[in-house]
Amino acid sequence: MLPTPKFSNLDFDKVYEPAEDTFLLLDCFEGQIQYLNTQFGPGSTPVITEIGTGSGVVTTFVCQHVFPYGIVLSTDINPHACLAFMDTVTENSIVNPTVDTLQMSLTSGIRPNAIDVLIFNPPYVPAEEVPQIPESLQDSKWLDLALSGGEDGMEVTWILLHQLDHILSKKVGIAYILFCARNKPEEVANYMRQQGWIVDVVIHRKAGWEVLSILRFKRNES
Repeated sequence: MLPTPKFSNLDFDKVYEPAEDTFLLLDCFEGQIQYLNTQFGPGSTPVITEIGTGSGVVTTFVCQHVFPYGIVLSTDINPHACLAFMDTVTENSIVNPTVDTLQMSLTSGIRPNAIDVLIFNPPYVPAEEVPQIPESLQDSKWLDLALSGGEDGMEVTWILLHQLDHILSKKVGIAYILFCARNKPEEVANYMRQQGWIVDVVIHRKAGWEVLSILRFKRNES
């Protein structure tokens, strides 16, 4: 088992603390190393973006063990998470000069069809509504944006899914998205297959009171 990146300097009152879903993503990418090397080739430099990077642990792991030479652009709407990402990268001695973080909603500031590998651990907890973006850095509700996903916990995720064709590279284009059982991932997978995507469940696990799955969405090259 590959080691988890260090994250000792983070303020978890402002940034999502690594939890079962985070560690499921780490296990997912440990298991996907051979597959991704096959898709892109060893030593390749794909563009990798994690949306909602939070602590930065997942992207740091990918930099360490999957794509050490990749071009990495993490994003988060939470400015505290952007700072946390850079702290985690620094603490783990990531020396790749093409690792950076950008404060934005989803991938709104990245040019179309630029991303080869997309990673998204969305706000998947069902709630009455998606929280409003706080107006000040001092607001205590930044963390809520990482948790509450509106109806079925899917409001933000559906926005991203409907944009996948616009976001992912036309050359390959692979997205890894995490779902809980209440998000109805089987229905999501069937819908996206009808839209022409190849969808596979790459890892599935009961985590506490939740059942979590990571689905891989890939362009259909046929």
